[in-house]
Amino acid sequence: MRKTGAMRTIVKRRPEAPDRFFEAEAAGLAWLAAADGARIAAVAGVGPGWIELERVAEARPTRTAAAEFGAALARTHAAGAAAFGARPDGWDGPLYIGRREMPAAREASWGVFFARDRVRPFLPVAVAAGNLTSDEAEIVDRACDAIAGGAFDDDEPPARVHGDLWNGNVLWSADGVVLIDPAAHGGHRETDLAMLALFGCPFLDEMVGAYDAAAPLRDGWRDRIPLHQLHPLAVHAAGHGRGYGVALAEAARAVLELGGSVRE
Repeated sequence: MRKTGAMRTIVKRRPEAPDRFFEAEAAGLAWLAAADGARIAAVAGVGPGWIELERVAEARPTRTAAAEFGAALARTHAAGAAAFGARPDGWDGPLYIGRREMPAAREASWGVFFARDRVRPFLPVAVAAGNLTSDEAEIVDRACDAIAGGAFDDDEPPARVHGDLWNGNVLWSADGVVLIDPAAHGGHRETDLAMLALFGCPFLDEMVGAYDAAAPLRDGWRDRIPLHQLHPLAVHAAGHGRGYGVALAEAARAVLELGGSVRE
């Protein structure tokens, strides 16, 4: 731990990190912070193989902090992005989720982007790892066909999403929630909320309730949670075990059951 001015910091080092890995993280953090919504861990410095971040003194989660975060996350999303799949403003390098690179895009259609760039890239890796069977991959591929065909497109503009919003990247401090480790890009705001639901988060109902009060969610958003969970499940099926492949196929089946009936 170091102290930079009045801010205590922590340095993460990974000499074997992929090209511009930490620089991408810093760009994502800066872009999210510029939205003036959810609080984002400050970047004190970055370079090849390392990043220096604000150290967050963690505290117990509270309902009040959860509600405040939900409303703040709505503001972050509302700051928008240039397109679905867009990189953070000013960043021209790779995008990562965890250690895996993911494509950037500039799509007007969320469905085309999501199926092509957030689900399908991870399927061959998951099959090769033995975590997804070929029959299950075919089910996911059918769901991707429906998604890419526009069955779930709506009039939502590209949101400024965290992109890896699971509980481990939601830090609770005495001053409220602080976010770390983004995979920031232009996406659908429901995807961030679906990831919170997938891995669990303290006082999630309070978070979502405050979010919905600040920026009302479209009818049927709860039914679409499996749709938006396809991305994190595909990423995890690529490298974190057979259980995620099973869950991915189950989510794909739920998407196929939804079909095109949700389009308004």
